[in-house]
Amino acid sequence: MTLPDLDELIAEVDRTCDTAHRPGSGTEQPDWLALLTVAAQLSGQLQALADDLVEDYVEHCRMHGCSWTDIGAALGVTRQAVQQRFHAPHKRYAPDTMTDGLREAMAHVKRAAVQHRNNYIGTEHLLWGLTAMPNNATRLLEASGVAPDAVHRSVEAHLSMGASQAAERIAWTPYSRKAIALAEEQAGAALIDCDHLLTGLGRVGRGVAATVLTEAGFRVEALEEA
Repeated sequence: MTLPDLDELIAEVDRTCDTAHRPGSGTEQPDWLALLTVAAQLSGQLQALADDLVEDYVEHCRMHGCSWTDIGAALGVTRQAVQQRFHAPHKRYAPDTMTDGLREAMAHVKRAAVQHRNNYIGTEHLLWGLTAMPNNATRLLEASGVAPDAVHRSVEAHLSMGASQAAERIAWTPYSRKAIALAEEQAGAALIDCDHLLTGLGRVGRGVAATVLTEAGFRVEALEEA
């Protein structure tokens, strides 16, 4: 894989920006502000992609037992710095932001992590909890032609036994944090419900939950089109 160099990125900005060059005799200056706007947008997209790349490997490190200290050392920062970046604040997932149905599902989510001695809540735990009992998420699956029981059994096969003794505050993985953020976005000013989190897991597009949902035939794109 060859990374783009600066000249290639500048050429992409010129190509993308339709208003970069004013029509005329050719003596007028380019619209530098328009070019700057497009360059900033491209830079943001590249940074987001780079952040996703690092988060992907941080999630795998956490899933395979690496400590925050070890991850911080690999990234050249302190344990506190890496936790602040990748370990979501607990207040974002306070019960008062969720419906009764989602709070009940979250109890199953935590139970799955504790019983399997996992020191993280991954997308697999979220999907397992959402399909543990009837709710808006299971009804959405059924409306999409997907059997919730089959999804529950499939995701259960991905739950592996760890060695953690954690029982209270368990870290959410980056993909899980993205899923809840997407659920919050969809809920808007309303409380987050089970169906919001289910579509959030599907929209993340990565992680165990996304894989299981895709294999089961659940497509968020189809819902959005409908």
